[in-house]
Amino acid sequence: MINREMYALGAKRSAIRELAEYGWKRSAEIGAENVFDFSIGNPSVPAPECVRECMEDIIKNTDPVTLHGYTSAPGDIGCRNAVADELNNRFGSSFTGENLYLTCGASSSLNITLKALTCEGDEFIINAPFFPEYKVFIENQGGKAVIIPPDTDTFSLNLPELEKAVNEHTKAVIINSPNNPTGVVYSEASLKAISELLERKQEEYSHPIYIISDEPYREVVYEKEVPFIPHIYDNTVICYSYSKSLSLPGERIGYVLVPDAATDSKELISAVAGAGRALGYVCAPALFQRVIAKLSGKTADISVYQRNRDILYPALTEMGFDCVRPDGAFYLFMKCPDGDATSFCEKAKKYELLLVPGDGFGCPSYVRISYCVQTEKLLRSLKAFEALAKEYK
Repeated sequence: MINREMYALGAKRSAIRELAEYGWKRSAEIGAENVFDFSIGNPSVPAPECVRECMEDIIKNTDPVTLHGYTSAPGDIGCRNAVADELNNRFGSSFTGENLYLTCGASSSLNITLKALTCEGDEFIINAPFFPEYKVFIENQGGKAVIIPPDTDTFSLNLPELEKAVNEHTKAVIINSPNNPTGVVYSEASLKAISELLERKQEEYSHPIYIISDEPYREVVYEKEVPFIPHIYDNTVICYSYSKSLSLPGERIGYVLVPDAATDSKELISAVAGAGRALGYVCAPALFQRVIAKLSGKTADISVYQRNRDILYPALTEMGFDCVRPDGAFYLFMKCPDGDATSFCEKAKKYELLLVPGDGFGCPSYVRISYCVQTEKLLRSLKAFEALAKEYK
């Protein structure tokens, strides 16, 4: 007999993956140039040239046994120190490599952190709209996902609902800024407000409540700054990925950062290492540990995403669609005119527009548009959006 929960997860992919698979199949049928695939957040901007140059240099000048061999489970200490140094230079912090555990991307960072924190009966709060896999990750590590409704006026943190949800079983709150699926960047004021709220609740319940900050889009930001949460709230754990900032989604490299100021930080970083061991993450990819050590602070050409945002957002609002203006990431969250995302997305397929229903994000009357596509294709898609808009007028 197999595990039925795992069967259910494997037998039916997430809505995002299902739509991406449909898009690839449709592209093979009618040509990729004729499919306006806004489903998956796969960066269209190539990795910067310095990535290739760095890889070539490392491969040429590193002993092959060392290059392809195991590293320490938390990651090579020299690489971790290099990442810590870049964070310190950027944020005025004082981290060392001992605060870091290198991972196979943000998904493994989140799973490792949840495994390290979860005890029987623990609850983890997520604010809609949210990345759908959060619920899967929380439940798979033995926790309970508590979903609070969105603040549809700002799509920032819904602090009144958060205060209602925090109780003696709350272990952590997961936040994501810039946000997937809205592109909203949480303000310093809202982060200070959640910090003050959680500090009161920690005192009330006499145990730490952590913020798990999921930050794969930290560098994909336009006019606004992304506040560095450890400067605002001590009990913060950061889960980071280089997938979006360096356009390396398939290489799977990221980290967990546990600041010294976090409660039981030494025990927590050891629990992170133990969780990585228990989950079978022997070590992060050795080659890309060395790449990020040399290229910390570098990014792909983020301006392409801002240009796409500046084309798509005003065009859709002029057509009459109600959209959340993104300040980062590369997603646009749009309200469905009839309030039914599933129906709306099916109608969109008639025009070869592939949009993700908001049901999985906790907002069933919205759709996510992933605009990390070639600008030329984005421009050609506007006629399809116009035709779709006419169906609702």
